Amino acid sequence: MNDRARKGLWLGAAAFCAALANPVLAASTLPPGSYRVADLFGESDEERAARLAAEQHEQAQDASIRYLRERNQDLENTVRRLTGQNEQLDHRIDELNSRIERMQKDFEYRLCKIVAQQLGAEGGGPMPCLGTESLTSAAPASPPADSAAPPAAPKATGAPTSLAPPPGVLGTLPSGGKSAASPPPLSPNRAKFDSAMKLLAKAQYDEARSAFRSFADGYPNDELAPQAVYWVGDIAYVQKDYPAAARAFAEEIKKYPDSTRAPDSMLKLGQSLIAMGNKQEGCTALAALPTKYPNAENVASRAAAERKAAHCK
Repeated sequence: MNDRARKGLWLGAAAFCAALANPVLAASTLPPGSYRVADLFGESDEERAARLAAEQHEQAQDASIRYLRERNQDLENTVRRLTGQNEQLDHRIDELNSRIERMQKDFEYRLCKIVAQQLGAEGGGPMPCLGTESLTSAAPASPPADSAAPPAAPKATGAPTSLAPPPGVLGTLPSGGKSAASPPPLSPNRAKFDSAMKLLAKAQYDEARSAFRSFADGYPNDELAPQAVYWVGDIAYVQKDYPAAARAFAEEIKKYPDSTRAPDSMLKLGQSLIAMGNKQEGCTALAALPTKYPNAENVASRAAAERKAAHCK
């Protein structure tokens, strides 16, 4: 064998050894038609592990993408559902606001009519807490045949003040045996009582409440004292000071059980207790009203309605 043949054989052996040591180099250095070691013996353990890791990583990415898409779809559905619920709540809030506004106007009218009756005012001036709105614009077209129409109250100075809507119905004047427009008893302390009523007519509720309280404490035997105690409780009830209202109405029932205001006070006592969260005591007071005051049929029917609304047993 000549030197040239030996050199070619040596170079071929060297290339073959290099291919065994580095399969990648073999793929790029072997001449066309040659075979890679990986092709002859299969992929190595390292290559197989790398391939499996890549496949697992790709599968994990696909699963994460599917999860995120599902979560996004769930969030979109939740947003659409909440949007619909929000629109429904807005509609209900609008309805409640309209109802509260109607209750407030009705309450202000009733309060003004009661004040006018208590003061025994004369004339056709505008009601004090309704501004320029007259009694005839808010009252029914014709009064009941068995009672005289209540006179209008005198004008009040200053801008009218709106009242917060009460949780219940404002107490009404008793009509047992007397006309609804009959003036209160002629008390020697009538001027002080009228002063408190004027504060109430001007919507100065804190001042009126204090004045009625002072009158009731200063003249407990006066024939107007039951009226004063009742108004203390009624103003507190409208102001949602339910504990003070309950104390005043209980005082009315205990000190003046035969007062014409006693049935209304017992009704308001039950309402105040329920509003305070003392449902059992409030329901008990409402249930006992027809027995204690059997002649107060109108008040008893209102008590029955309140018991039903409060889901009393």
